[in-house]
Amino acid sequence: MELQEFINNFAEQFDDIDASALNGSTIFKDLDEWNSLVALSVIAMIDEEYDITLKGNDIISATTVEDLYNIVQSKK
Repeated sequence: MELQEFINNFAEQFDDIDASALNGSTIFKDLDEWNSLVALSVIAMIDEEYDITLKGNDIISATTVEDLYNIVQSKK
């Protein structure tokens, strides 16, 4: 799994955000569309695409998209 692939999958969880607007250093919790429903969608996407189970604390501890990517990588 590459970071850009993860960013593309992450961006698909939002209605109005294009993947080109995101990068590894994007602070995802500052995005206008970020809310608990999107957080659940991201958790479900990671489970489906990467067969990794995240917990709420994993989302809480991450700040950037790359932080989240690194958490997923560490659970492989």
